[in-house]
Amino acid sequence: MTQTEPPFVSIVVPVLNEQRYIAQCLASLLYQGQNWGSGQAFEILVMDGGSTDGTAAIVRGVAAANPAIRLVDNPGRLQSAAMNLAASMAAPQATVLLRADAHAGYPANFLAACVAALLEKRVPSVVVPMIAVGERGFQRATAEAQNSLLGNGGSAHRRASASSYVDHGHHAAFDRAFFRKIGGYNETFSHNEDAEYDHRVNLAGGRVWLCGEVIVTHFPRTTPDALARQYFRHGTGRMRTLLLHRVRPRLRQMIPPMVVAGSVGALLLSPLLPVLAVLPALYAATCMGYGAVEAARQRAGWLLAMGPAIMIMHCSWASGFIWTCLRHGLPARSLRHSSLRPATSVLMLSKKSSTR
Repeated sequence: MTQTEPPFVSIVVPVLNEQRYIAQCLASLLYQGQNWGSGQAFEILVMDGGSTDGTAAIVRGVAAANPAIRLVDNPGRLQSAAMNLAASMAAPQATVLLRADAHAGYPANFLAACVAALLEKRVPSVVVPMIAVGERGFQRATAEAQNSLLGNGGSAHRRASASSYVDHGHHAAFDRAFFRKIGGYNETFSHNEDAEYDHRVNLAGGRVWLCGEVIVTHFPRTTPDALARQYFRHGTGRMRTLLLHRVRPRLRQMIPPMVVAGSVGALLLSPLLPVLAVLPALYAATCMGYGAVEAARQRAGWLLAMGPAIMIMHCSWASGFIWTCLRHGLPARSLRHSSLRPATSVLMLSKKSSTR
């Protein structure tokens, strides 16, 4: 391989019942991979966590005509387990891992721009902005909610952002050697494994680069109950990361729990002091009004559901956040001996840090 030839890339696609999106995802990645290097300088590892729909059959069909694709069983089922397994079994010549979730769409420059940023900035991790896109109905309302300031709290990777160093973002490219050196993802995490990994990158002396030139589109949940379950798990994952690493939450992370706890408390006390009922009513009116304004501005009736979607996101995330804190409590030291224990590599890293 010459110096101008790009590195071999293992594109990792964790899947679980993704028959609706997997064919489109693979077509996009194949197009980019086939223009990558002078020969076959890439592979696509589809890590199946036990799909019961037509996902595996679709992948086998596409792989039959494209030897770069491999369908691999992921007994750990989770995305964290999928990435770790892929990092250990990828082609020996692969120096870069590129994570591509099936539930998303990728621009034509995704592969090239992410790998270029990884090499040029000499960082172990490159992340990208992620914008939600809904096809119709409640999914469209949820997408607008996730893209809004009221819905995402101003997170840099949830909107089009300029390239810069960040603490966290939507995962894209990894230096494979560094990923394995610090133990990859923590497999006890079903959600927020990406933010927990980014924190360890910084602890290990690495940096995370947000590649603003690449914007990935994400297809959100299509029903209120699925959205609620997703955000509850996001909330639990975020609190687990904070407790595990004894990190103080950001203000924007504390606002949803404070609003939800305050609203519940106000409702419980309102029989004694009726004026307190104004607080949860004001919150609900703000969310519903936000959706109504967007529905009128875009002339789309379904966007009236933005208000409920935002409240579902806030309340579910806050519930998971608070529940995890109450369940495991403080100090975080107790987590070392609980079901939230970090991976062995995390413990090793902590010991090394303490001896510096």
